[in-house]
Amino acid sequence: MTPSPLNFNVFWRTFVLLALLLAGGIVAWVHTLRALDLEPRAVYEARQLASMVNLTRAALLQQADSIARVGLIKSIDSADSVKVRPREPTDQWEPYEADRFTRAVGRELRATLGADAVIARNVNGQPGLWIGFMLERDPFWLITRQAQTPSLSFGTLASWMGIALLATLLGSAAVASLINKPLKELSFAASRIREGDLESRLDENTLTSEIREVNMGFNRMARELAKVEEDRAVMLAGISHDLRTPLARLRLEAEMSVTDEEAKRNMAEDIGQLDAIIDKFMDYARPGSTELSPIPLARLIDREASAFRDARQIRINSRVSVDVKVLADEIELGRVFLNLFENARRYGRSRDTGLADVLVTYTRSGPSIIVTVRDHGAGVDPEKLGHLTKPFYRGDVARTAATGAGLGLAIVDKALQRMGGSLELANAIDGGLIAQLRLKRAP
Repeated sequence: MTPSPLNFNVFWRTFVLLALLLAGGIVAWVHTLRALDLEPRAVYEARQLASMVNLTRAALLQQADSIARVGLIKSIDSADSVKVRPREPTDQWEPYEADRFTRAVGRELRATLGADAVIARNVNGQPGLWIGFMLERDPFWLITRQAQTPSLSFGTLASWMGIALLATLLGSAAVASLINKPLKELSFAASRIREGDLESRLDENTLTSEIREVNMGFNRMARELAKVEEDRAVMLAGISHDLRTPLARLRLEAEMSVTDEEAKRNMAEDIGQLDAIIDKFMDYARPGSTELSPIPLARLIDREASAFRDARQIRINSRVSVDVKVLADEIELGRVFLNLFENARRYGRSRDTGLADVLVTYTRSGPSIIVTVRDHGAGVDPEKLGHLTKPFYRGDVARTAATGAGLGLAIVDKALQRMGGSLELANAIDGGLIAQLRLKRAP
């Protein structure tokens, strides 16, 4: 399955979802409040305008004399906000209602002034709020400013939206962190269990009931795993002891009772092979706890290579610099190279010379050291490469007659995982098997 390009962890997934939810809620509330505020503002504006019209009409009605009325109209015109004009039959006007707010204002004005009230936004090309009213039998216009749709300035709106967005992001980060905290603790504890620390435990007194149940289940599992590991170690120690005792007696009896030197040598080799197989089983089943420390890589490789003294079977050439150090468990890492060299000695011999020619090189890759161990044998079928690290698997048909237990590369892979490294196997282009070991670089 192809991995998703948006491979968020739990924290960022929760953060993004919360941020979108809260931001959407803010936008929805802004529109809701504006919608709820629109109607009361329209009613207030309409009532103010209706009061202005009624006051103007009452003032003009009090002036029975036409000359006095004209003087009053002129005095009203002198004000900047309100003017009064006679309404002519030839006047051309545009309706005031253009949006939701102006329609609400017009509806409220007609409800107050009467259904025949005329409301315009433009008369004879002159903009403004023109309200037509009757003074006895004469029609007039009252001209004032247009009622504007209530809105915040861009700066104010941007400031408040910025504050709301910042609060949303901070709140989302805090909530996501709180939600993610027990999951991070669970992941950390699980990684500790994987690395062999079976004493890792989680808090069973947390307030969240679901997390508390998960932690209790995890702790039960860890206790059961620790018990199983303890029982396995005791069982393996007993098996090793019980097998080695008769093997030691067989070796002693063979040396004392068998007179044929060749038969004696063959029996000793068979007993040694059984003893080596027991060692392999014990190495593979060894508990997973390791102690990492800076290890001089070249010195360790030379030490393990020196165990293979028969130059007719294997030749090991190391090109690792003496100043290269890795973070590893010395015993585990020695076991890794010992098994790789032994695997090359058995299965990596050249068909021409019958000699396993092994080359060890290294490269630095950021925080890692990549060590390459290569032989020049026949290699392995590409379809079988992925199975070589499985216990008891032999990748070559000829290995069915081999003397090993099929655990060498499985031990290598498991030991590297315990030290935080990894193993990759591949065939060389010109023949032979390549093992790449990724190890932590020592500071």
